[in-house]
Amino acid sequence: MVEFSVIVGSTGVLLLLLAFLLNLFKILMQDTKTYAILNIVGAGLSCYASVLIDYVPFVVLEGTWALVAFIGLVRLFKVPNEN
Repeated sequence: MVEFSVIVGSTGVLLLLLAFLLNLFKILMQDTKTYAILNIVGAGLSCYASVLIDYVPFVVLEGTWALVAFIGLVRLFKVPNEN
């Protein structure tokens, strides 16, 4: 039987790699909400899996990745100031 942490972590990594692959082949650009959401969810799941297995270096890495992607998503929702 596969452990829950492996399923969660694998799903997160799959989403991160999907975003990377789609960007690499110019199917999904970095400045899109979809790209940011894939990174937030993927890094969030990977971070959670790292918490489950108590591996702090990846908690920091994936947590930072998710936070930076979230900040990027917030910026995409901001309307440019038209003065």
